[in-house]
Amino acid sequence: MRRRRRGDGDQAGAADHGDASVALRVDGPWDVADDVPAAERIDCGSLQIPMRDDFDVQINVAEELGAWVAIVHGESGMQLQAFAAPRSGGLWHDVRGEIAANIAEVGGSSREQDGPNGPELHATVPGSDAAAAGAEQLPVRFIGVDGPRWFLRAVVSGPAAADPKLAAPFEEILADVVVVRGDHPLPPKEQLEIRLPEDVQRAVEAQLAEEEPGWELQNPFERGPEITETR
Repeated sequence: MRRRRRGDGDQAGAADHGDASVALRVDGPWDVADDVPAAERIDCGSLQIPMRDDFDVQINVAEELGAWVAIVHGESGMQLQAFAAPRSGGLWHDVRGEIAANIAEVGGSSREQDGPNGPELHATVPGSDAAAAGAEQLPVRFIGVDGPRWFLRAVVSGPAAADPKLAAPFEEILADVVVVRGDHPLPPKEQLEIRLPEDVQRAVEAQLAEEEPGWELQNPFERGPEITETR
């Protein structure tokens, strides 16, 4: 089995978060070149998402945020995005600081905490009515995984962000995700492509072909999570 680096917090005293002295991963999330355990997964381009009963897999697109995969169960969800990273790894070390600064700017707070994949960022952020006095603070959990030339970011929101029991199934799904980096050169932090699964894309194209001229198919991403796989 091919082994991969774990996050910079896994070995105390490492002088350089990109140094080869950090501990090595022997479990998922997986690189497509690893000896990946067999499982039923949804192919979303750069991410292959394991399927679980009662969990929805959705694809979302926003102009400023790009595309991401959302895994939803009840009132909780986990957003996944993969990015290009330098061969030396350690991108999560830098990204954590950027996220913490952004949270502080919007009136939230954050702290680092160890998790299954190394250091995480546990935060509270203002709700939708952030300008109101005494606005509700919502829990959010940021997880980062440094892989071979890629970085995977997971954002857990809803009750699972603060409840370890509710978070456990999301952690299990994250540990079974496969990242497909590709061999093409990309600058660090460039997002890897998220695309519709082939069967969904074919269904959309077939529907387009069957419609009468002048009828326009509604953009499946226009209202957020429209492409859903339910188990």
